[in-house]
Amino acid sequence: MEDCLFCKIAAKELPSTILFENDNFLVIEDIHPQAPIHLLVITKKHIQSVDHLVKNDKELIGEMILTAQQVARDQGMNQVGYKLGFNVGKGGGQLIPHLHLHLLGTKKSD
Repeated sequence: MEDCLFCKIAAKELPSTILFENDNFLVIEDIHPQAPIHLLVITKKHIQSVDHLVKNDKELIGEMILTAQQVARDQGMNQVGYKLGFNVGKGGGQLIPHLHLHLLGTKKSD
């Protein structure tokens, strides 16, 4: 999508703090964090929301959750627990109309 913020970040047209990237996803820091660690797992394929998924997206969504799991482990969040969440549509709190998964948590304190 031409005017999509997350598509522009994925295309490297806008700056962002990228913590992970592969062929299907980017993981970036949320610019308005709601937790000590608040990351977004963003699909490179433009999908508006969970409500716009189709059967052919099953593998992508599974990979999205496993990507969040790996990043949580890389960040040390698995030691204390973390939260995953999708906001769907404006009424559900989705601010950017591009599928993304919120990964929220904290690191284990030493």
